[in-house]
Amino acid sequence: MYHQLELARSGKALFKIRGKYLKYVGILSVVIAYFNGAMGPFDANGANLAWFCVAFGIAAAGALLRIVTSGHAALGTSGSNKVAAVAPELNTTGPYSLVRNPLYLGRILNFTGIAMLSGSWEYGALVFFVCILVYERISVYEEEFLREEFGEAHSQWAEEVPFLMPRLRGWKKPKYPFWIRRCIKREEKKIIWLVTVAAACDFAQRGFDPGQLPDNLFWYYLWAAGLLAYMISRGLRYFTSTYDGIS
Repeated sequence: MYHQLELARSGKALFKIRGKYLKYVGILSVVIAYFNGAMGPFDANGANLAWFCVAFGIAAAGALLRIVTSGHAALGTSGSNKVAAVAPELNTTGPYSLVRNPLYLGRILNFTGIAMLSGSWEYGALVFFVCILVYERISVYEEEFLREEFGEAHSQWAEEVPFLMPRLRGWKKPKYPFWIRRCIKREEKKIIWLVTVAAACDFAQRGFDPGQLPDNLFWYYLWAAGLLAYMISRGLRYFTSTYDGIS
């Protein structure tokens, strides 16, 4: 019990600054990519390209999991609140029927993939293990809060559904329909950050030399498309009522 309380205490402190991790992981990825000078840890270019694509796929899978989770979650839950945990309702359907902390699982995948874009397997492994430690503690803090709020309902759900490693069976149809405006509002910064880091790492691995750009500019086109979508979304946020009332 004492160990659980210590985890919850450290998790509460980490909870308040959890939004800052992505920026630092991405910046370090670009710096490492510059000094690494390759898309992956192998000698063959084809293998390194495959590494880079797999890394992006892992990061994108994490982002997709967060999009699905945010889009189906109950209002007032699964939010970006930085002060303390809040939950007027216990989410137990959709992604929450397979794993109790789908948003943090998404973060772990997202961060690990972004770290792998650096081309360094050591950095990717380090970020993965650090994320496990950090989000384990944050999850314990949130679960202590949910246990106090929902009592037996939480205990029953926790007995059936794994903590961070999702189960393969037991999917329950989401209680609420998918709300695209909500997940865009919550996840737009993570998505633009992902495509920006992918393009920046590719450019860094080429020594930031425009003359070394590849014939296939896929990552740069992807970044440009993501940036355009992000700018449109931000414009809707500030100049229209599109996102009003969405938590």
